[in-house]
Amino acid sequence: MLFEIIESVSVPGDPAKPNDDAFAAEPVAAVVLDGATMVSENLMPGKSDAAWIASFGARRLLAHVKDGDTPRAALRHALADAERSFAGLRRRPPAAPHELPLASMIFAAPNESGFDVLWYGDCVALVQRPGEAAEVVGAALEKRAGEATAAQRFLDETGLAPVEALKREQYLPLFRSGRAKVNTPAGDWLFSPVAAASEHAARARITAPPGTFVLLSSDGFLTLATSYHHVTLTGLVEAARDQGLKALAENLRTIENGDPEGRAYPRFKQSDDATAVLLKLV
Repeated sequence: MLFEIIESVSVPGDPAKPNDDAFAAEPVAAVVLDGATMVSENLMPGKSDAAWIASFGARRLLAHVKDGDTPRAALRHALADAERSFAGLRRRPPAAPHELPLASMIFAAPNESGFDVLWYGDCVALVQRPGEAAEVVGAALEKRAGEATAAQRFLDETGLAPVEALKREQYLPLFRSGRAKVNTPAGDWLFSPVAAASEHAARARITAPPGTFVLLSSDGFLTLATSYHHVTLTGLVEAARDQGLKALAENLRTIENGDPEGRAYPRFKQSDDATAVLLKLV
């Protein structure tokens, strides 16, 4: 089978800043990557190391699949590419683990019975077979709930709007300590310029018939269902199919602009980068 690419959308959380999400889609594979907001200075050329790792990963993953790699081999080779490029182009080696660029990922490639999927972090695939509710592939629901709980706790303990946390220098050590656990036994593994991360991607083989819709999404887009309850998860796929991804992205920003401090919907950014790709198995 192959993917029919229905639509894609990728909008920055702040139009004045780089979009740290990236995607790529071809009939043989599709991927969404969500670069983690940097909590240190950038080491690579360009405005955002997070945008670099996301866009680099999207390009290389698709290139390796088109060259004939299996999904797992494509991931292994793309991470090795990232490790080499980071070492060659960075201004200096990272002084601490939190300086490493990182990204969540959802990466899917069709096969004879459905598709293979690999993921890191809180990107997700919603799979809607004909006549069925959507199946969630990935860990986005748990991770989004954890972030909302942390934002609510910040609001309760400080009285400050959660979106202020990333803007205040005194809270940076907290974010950096969490980031330093990534790619270690104490934390999660993410797409990064660390070739060894290829052995730690979550993976699944999804059985699905032709006519199945697959929505690949960053957590910033998924919040329409998980945090804002604008639609259900199944409703999100159906709305993407019937209304279009761009209309949903506009709805997303309307909700967030109505709660700019993150008090009604606790979160650490007023708006996150939001990316989605709608596919159909054919």
